[in-house]
Amino acid sequence: MTMSIFLFGLVAAALAAPQPQKSDQTAEIIKQDFDQQVDGSYQFSYETDNGIKAEETGSLKKASGPDASDVIIAQGAFSYTAPDGTVISLNYVADDDGGFKPEGAHLPTPPPIPPAIQKALDFLATAPPPPSSRN
Repeated sequence: MTMSIFLFGLVAAALAAPQPQKSDQTAEIIKQDFDQQVDGSYQFSYETDNGIKAEETGSLKKASGPDASDVIIAQGAFSYTAPDGTVISLNYVADDDGGFKPEGAHLPTPPPIPPAIQKALDFLATAPPPPSSRN
């Protein structure tokens, strides 16, 4: 009895949920490619019928030190049309040197780093690591 009440409630909730309009239906993939290699490198791309496009290539970079871990280096791009009709395009690189670095006309440009702050950052980048604390 409890199970049938639960199922009835679940069906009622599903029917009460907003139903997607015809314009909100999911897009269909019209082109798709994926290639994975044994060495960890890969490539993929896809395109949908509503104008979404994406592509990426990546490779495995082996760790050079005993405490370091392997990382995936990737670069790619994607584009889509925003609700206001603007085409959004983004290119990116993701690596162990700077993490995820996106580029696109729609992204804000960061302000320049003040010289005193840049000098401090440069000093910290070249300073030796602090001694480890031991109790």
